[in-house]
Amino acid sequence: MASYTKTSPYATTTVTASGELDLLKIRPVPADDDDFLYTVEAQYNNRPDLLAFDLYGTPKLWWVFAQRNLDVLKDPVFDMKAGTKIFLPKQSSLQKALGI
Repeated sequence: MASYTKTSPYATTTVTASGELDLLKIRPVPADDDDFLYTVEAQYNNRPDLLAFDLYGTPKLWWVFAQRNLDVLKDPVFDMKAGTKIFLPKQSSLQKALGI
């Protein structure tokens, strides 16, 4: 049976009795007043994993950018383009919201 870490977007998605991953249960990343408006730089073009590593010390939180910026990043990888403005949640906010 599969088990996912707290940093995974699938951490709260259940596993069926036959061992298959059930329908994705979205893990919301709530907006905070102190989220930072960031303009994506060229080195992070199509690489949310690198931005997550540089900000949070792990590439496993790549998906939080799309969850926090649903109106901007429809595709979490290919919409991460240089010049795109997104909000970055603080690590303390993620710890609280995701329990990491």
